[in-house]
Amino acid sequence: MTIGYRPGSPNGRPGSSRPGSPSTHTKVEEDLHTMAGIDYDKVTIKHNPSVAVLYEEALTHEFGTVIASSGALCSYSGKKTGRSPNDKRIVDEESTEKDIWWGPVNTKMSERVFLINRERAIDYLNTHPRLYVFDGFAGWDPKYRKKIRVIASRAYHVLFMRNMLIRPTEQELEDFGTPDFTIFNAGEFPANRYTTGMTSTTSISINFKRHEMVILGSEYAGEMKKGVFTVMHYLMPKAGVLSLHSSANEGPNGDVSLFFGLSGTGKTTLSADPKRRLIGDDEHCWSDTGIFNIEGGCYAKCIDLSAEKEPEIFNAIRFGSVLENVVLHSETREVDYEDDFLTENTRCAYPIDYIPNAKIPCMGGHPKNIILLTCDAFGVIPPVSKLTANQVMYHFISGYTTKVAGTEDGIVEPTPTFSACFGAPFLVLHPQKYATMLADKMSQHAADAWLINTGWIGNSAKNGGKRCPLKYTRAILDAIHDGTLAQTEFETYDVFGLMIPTALNGVPDSFLHPKRAWQGSPDDFDASLQHVAAMFMENFKIFKDEASPETCQAGPKV
Repeated sequence: MTIGYRPGSPNGRPGSSRPGSPSTHTKVEEDLHTMAGIDYDKVTIKHNPSVAVLYEEALTHEFGTVIASSGALCSYSGKKTGRSPNDKRIVDEESTEKDIWWGPVNTKMSERVFLINRERAIDYLNTHPRLYVFDGFAGWDPKYRKKIRVIASRAYHVLFMRNMLIRPTEQELEDFGTPDFTIFNAGEFPANRYTTGMTSTTSISINFKRHEMVILGSEYAGEMKKGVFTVMHYLMPKAGVLSLHSSANEGPNGDVSLFFGLSGTGKTTLSADPKRRLIGDDEHCWSDTGIFNIEGGCYAKCIDLSAEKEPEIFNAIRFGSVLENVVLHSETREVDYEDDFLTENTRCAYPIDYIPNAKIPCMGGHPKNIILLTCDAFGVIPPVSKLTANQVMYHFISGYTTKVAGTEDGIVEPTPTFSACFGAPFLVLHPQKYATMLADKMSQHAADAWLINTGWIGNSAKNGGKRCPLKYTRAILDAIHDGTLAQTEFETYDVFGLMIPTALNGVPDSFLHPKRAWQGSPDDFDASLQHVAAMFMENFKIFKDEASPETCQAGPKV
């Protein structure tokens, strides 16, 4: 019989046995001792602790941690409140060096420097009286899922990954075995900036040969989430599975749509459709049998969040969820979602089953529609265009949108942004590899592809143009999903060569063609169109060496 926990008893909290007290050690403790030198006689190792225990641990041992009035745990990541892409490294070793797309996204690290950082991280973890370990899965399809082990010094980090990975059943945990990838999170401790190749006291490094990731100098939990995504971006294409930075939903008839888009394009808002079930909001794979979500949770932005605007996300913030870097009332503990005192990048991580219309398991059939979202602030990209296979590859590799004033500090006029495959920081292989796989799968499964502009119509953002109303964008999506848009008549748009529908129910005809919607002079329109086209062409130069001739020809022509 298990003795129940009694507050104030000499046994202390459940699961908090003193180091060295057991006569035998668990397999996880033995594994950590063997592969990483974790001294289980001095360190208490808490393996897959419950949400309640993680709350207790974080509230007891992590300064500033509190419970919000909603029941969510409020944690703080210190100096780093976002990812550090300039500090990400991939180990240059013989088994992967010819595959990786080396350059600004993937900077080389020697095996020796990785081992120095690994040793530094493990030495730090060994100084902690308690460590937290979570074993979970990446990928809902059992055929392709990967076993991920997270070792961290903060309960907050393990609760975060408990939400973001797929949580194993008791039997799956018992049969877990050796992990496919291990994350050593010693983010509380800095990297040595005098170590060869270090540019700061932060280091995020991945070693595919050792199946390990080491984090130093950043307590931002999103580094773990995106580290797993980076790993899947390498492993999945090697297995013939396309990994995608996208959201996905499913209609009542089982039709699946994929949404690609950078920040500010509406990816999260548009994929959260009450008429369709959510498969996932950020990371997916497309295999021979269909789509599956990589994650077991969602990581939503919280700035300006309200129950009126996004009720599903707002109501998912409850016991078990992790709020990051938010400001709350000192007495009521109610969160002020408009307060960006600590950062604009306030976030919440919660299990996907906290969303009422989530599809569990998070898997679907082959996509019927591929939707590329952009927010063009120059007023020249059509609200909707039908794409050919080659145009899909071109615009997928380009990953275009524009940032406008107010989205970031220092942005005072529309600023173009290109992010390959709508997720350049997480790519491991050359973008053409992912683009070709996407085009092949679209062809094989007869999927339609669309470019939707949620940005400005009638003129540029700074010259009086108007943002495309959400009701029109939703009408476009409804026409895509019910099949009527694919059956309409199209006309060809100059310069970009895009196919624009001539009419669409619920959307004024004048909105559909940028030139006819333009409220300024024809010369101004032509100048804006030529300017955007030139930006695309300049950006694509870095991909020309490995992009196919067909892809290169699918871009704008001036």
